Amino acid sequence: MAKEIKFATAGFRGTIAETVNAQNIYRIALGIAEHIFTDEYYGFEGAGYQKHIKELGLKFKKPLVLVGHDTRFLSDKFADIVCDALVSRGISVKRALYPLPTPAAEWAVLKDGAVGAVIITASEADYTQNGLKWVSYYGGIANNEVVKDIEDKIPSVSSLPKDLPEFGYQNSAVNGHNVRDEYLAHLAKLINVKAIKKAKLKVGVDPLFGTAYAYFKKFLTSNGVEIEGINGGEDVLFGGKVPNAGPESLADLSRLVVKKKLHVGIACNSDCDKFGLIGPDGQWISPNQIAPVLLEHIIKNRKAKGRICRSLITTHLIDEVAKAHNMPVRETPVGFKYINELMITGQYIFGAEESGGIAISNHMPDKDGILACLLVLEMMAVEGKSLKQIFKDFYKKYNAYYDKKVSIPKRELEINQILEKLNLNPPLSLNKTSVWRIDQTDGFKFILRNGNWLALRPSGTEHLIRIYAEAKDPATASKLIVEAQKIIESLS
Repeated sequence: MAKEIKFATAGFRGTIAETVNAQNIYRIALGIAEHIFTDEYYGFEGAGYQKHIKELGLKFKKPLVLVGHDTRFLSDKFADIVCDALVSRGISVKRALYPLPTPAAEWAVLKDGAVGAVIITASEADYTQNGLKWVSYYGGIANNEVVKDIEDKIPSVSSLPKDLPEFGYQNSAVNGHNVRDEYLAHLAKLINVKAIKKAKLKVGVDPLFGTAYAYFKKFLTSNGVEIEGINGGEDVLFGGKVPNAGPESLADLSRLVVKKKLHVGIACNSDCDKFGLIGPDGQWISPNQIAPVLLEHIIKNRKAKGRICRSLITTHLIDEVAKAHNMPVRETPVGFKYINELMITGQYIFGAEESGGIAISNHMPDKDGILACLLVLEMMAVEGKSLKQIFKDFYKKYNAYYDKKVSIPKRELEINQILEKLNLNPPLSLNKTSVWRIDQTDGFKFILRNGNWLALRPSGTEHLIRIYAEAKDPATASKLIVEAQKIIESLS
């Protein structure tokens, strides 16, 4: 059993029955409760939260927390334990009636003025994993400051009471909460459903046995979309696949779209913070391909005006779209929490990361896979065009960019040594082109004089070095990847 509990980029995560067990989930919940009552900014009596609920015109006698879970093995039981722990500390708890997507929980936190939400999920990890996310009052995954405070307040095993609640017991003081229907009603106001109803779209839906199923089905069928669904039942093994909405996991959806001659296929990872798309030809469409096109739609058709933000390994084509509309772009380190911090300011209309996260203004500040999929349908409906035609028209206005990425397994010691050697002696030329600038915000990003770039960074969750390249032709992107692999091996 782990003596210390540490949160990664998007919360606590580990193997079920090892790191993620009833006792550790209970300990984390107690740490969250202590954070709620003692943190001077993010806590119940903290300056930030009190200012927030005052602006909402709300007032609470005691803290309110929303609790939900995804469809993983034991997620519902772990949610029971969280509810018991929080109620035992005098916290009001609303528990979601249905499996809860993380973005729906974040939106509900903002709507209800809750001090936060706990979601039992391991997002897109495989079936052996589970975990816990804490959403703070601002409607986003806990930032570094919040995470450190919670970690510091998690009690040791020896300090736990001897009479722990029975595993899976649900406290009668917990109130049920229909987040799903409220969230879908909000989306119906945010999305142009009138246009979608007229478009008579035929859409393939693959929730990957996750939380998206009940959300997509109800929203789309009620708005005139003909759907063909797969993988919508209950399967804690996720059909033997990793529920990450990538090309391999969406092979079934690809075949369905082609077989049924559908307009598009949409999917989300298990907790819906990321999305996946399949074009009418059965090809997977990467987030880097769709994000600039969606930005153009948001500016052109939704008349949005403001700033744009993206992570440093997200396509620079977003910058080209923003430049065409005289809008500034802010680059952030990898991790949507940094985009979240900018979206909270209200100055940004669009935030994107290459791994499948998109946020827009007038919603909530974190990434939302459900929303991203619906925006694609809205774009097709408003334009009155197929996805293929939309891309064709887009590339008449903008130059195409091609991206590629790979991961190389390395031990932690090796990763640190490689990064140190790169810092001392970085390459000044790549693919026979001089390096114009080196960005060390998060690893190393080598920006070449011709606008192509190569990035190397350690994974925040695994012992991997991730390599990313973007170029104005696919062959160059591949060559940059190969060169980066050679550099890493030479430094190992």
